[in-house]
Amino acid sequence: MQGFKKLYQYLLQFLREKVTRPQFMMIIASLVGFVSGMAAVGLKTLVHYLQYWIETLPVSRFAYLFFPAVGLLITVFIIHRFFGDQIERGIAMVLRSIARRSSFIPLRNTYQHIITSSATVGFGGSAGLEAPIVATGSAIGSNLGRISDLNYSERSLLIACGAAAGISAIFNAPIAGVIFAVEVLLAETLVSYFIPLIISSVIGVLCSKIILEEAILFNFSLKQTFDYNNVPFYILLGVASGFVSLYYARLFKRTETRIEHWKINGYTKALIGGVMLATMYFLFPPLFGEGYESVKVVASGQMDTITEKAKLFGLLGRDWGLVCFTILIFLLKPIAVAITIGSGGNGGNFAPSLFTGSYLGFAFSKLLNNTNWFRVPEGNFSLVGMAGVLSGVMYCPLTAIFLIAEITNGYELFIPLMIVSSISFFIVKSYEPYSMETKKLALEGQIFTHKKEKNILTSINLDDILQPAYQSLAIDQPLSALVEVIKHSDKNIFAVHDQKDRFAGVIELNDIKQKLFQPHLFEKTTLRSLMKKPAATISDQESMHTIMEKFDITQSWYLPVLDNEKKFRGFVSKSMLFNKYREILSRQSDLYE
Repeated sequence: MQGFKKLYQYLLQFLREKVTRPQFMMIIASLVGFVSGMAAVGLKTLVHYLQYWIETLPVSRFAYLFFPAVGLLITVFIIHRFFGDQIERGIAMVLRSIARRSSFIPLRNTYQHIITSSATVGFGGSAGLEAPIVATGSAIGSNLGRISDLNYSERSLLIACGAAAGISAIFNAPIAGVIFAVEVLLAETLVSYFIPLIISSVIGVLCSKIILEEAILFNFSLKQTFDYNNVPFYILLGVASGFVSLYYARLFKRTETRIEHWKINGYTKALIGGVMLATMYFLFPPLFGEGYESVKVVASGQMDTITEKAKLFGLLGRDWGLVCFTILIFLLKPIAVAITIGSGGNGGNFAPSLFTGSYLGFAFSKLLNNTNWFRVPEGNFSLVGMAGVLSGVMYCPLTAIFLIAEITNGYELFIPLMIVSSISFFIVKSYEPYSMETKKLALEGQIFTHKKEKNILTSINLDDILQPAYQSLAIDQPLSALVEVIKHSDKNIFAVHDQKDRFAGVIELNDIKQKLFQPHLFEKTTLRSLMKKPAATISDQESMHTIMEKFDITQSWYLPVLDNEKKFRGFVSKSMLFNKYREILSRQSDLYE
């Protein structure tokens, strides 16, 4: 591995001398696109053949019910045995790495998610592969950027390139891959970033087109064109998609959190999760796995297999029984995903949100058609519903629009896609400013948002601006001790601690100037009588946003930093914070500058 790294860096040095900086970035972006595309193709192929093997087993037709538990147990074992019970899942990990880790993603993320998600989803876990693919592609981009000695903004761009290549490869949708990277990962995008993103995405989709079989690719052919007379119904579908997205996000998060907090052995939790999934699959077979095959059936209008599985509702008649069955399917999908991930599996919500939207769109259109008052295309509504729920769950309306447009091989549905996705996103955004995967991290200031000044503050670590070279004096020491410190110091503020070594207060040079010219008071005056409480203190666990707010409220130039035991660590100065802010701002340059 070390020899490969040296050879790679030798080739990079040769390239740097022969090409310009933009050209160099295009070459690295191409490499990221190829490696990420191949990783996506490998994961998708592995999962496809695992599920094909399960379907063709010459045993009972109910044997597949036992495999999700097997997949969860294997995933838990791998994470425990090889990764020390540590795994950061999906898109949130990537966003936190960009904001808080200088776009450095550990090397193990280049293979960790492929191994674990293939076991979870390949054996029937009800989750998607897109989040693991995004995490894998992003890790590939980050690590290639690291060994290529690229700066922070260039590493961030390569992370987005890896994610774009992964998404475009798995969906055969290069435009959606680029837009996903811009819309979800890059809070701030320069025009020059689009070229490397496009190159990576195109190379990723070429890997998919050349290697993957048609049966593995996720695409459709429209059977009916867009009819403007159906616009009122698309508006209603957009409203329904928005509220179903809210339902999905809240139910998923609540269920996943509850399962994760079970105080039981990881293997026991995986086994219980597997039994719960088996029960759900027995009653509602379409919930099994990613669900893309089921989505193809729904969107293509080939409902015979679905009708067969809806016999439970036969008393309601074929049509109304089918409506009830599909409604229950999309209402139960977030629970199945939460059980899969909460009990130890690895996967994401991208594919499940598409699945939910497809069944929502079908149920909505089927309900209209059952009234015999209207006639709407069920396949089209299923496809547009996919975009609506994806937009509302993942907070990516543009990605949703272009993804469905690309997988249907045309832009015939562009108008209804825009209507449904925008309405769904507007409704969800009105209730929840952040997506379910990023809400906690965004509120804690752990990830970037679309506010530039906050993003810069988020990227600053407290240790970068902490000034620890300040001596702390005991509270009962005489003034003479402070005078000795002042003689050998260029500071004008000093910390005082009590008998238990905890921070007690500060002494500012301006406050004691007169006493410094009264030597007869040096031994009579204790520091207790000279110190004062600071306008505020800073915990070393606080976010930079909170620190800046304290500076603004107190109008102080120095604030003391304390650890969790209330011991003094040093001072933070407003001028140091502003200097760091300006330094980061100056680094954000265009590729062509």
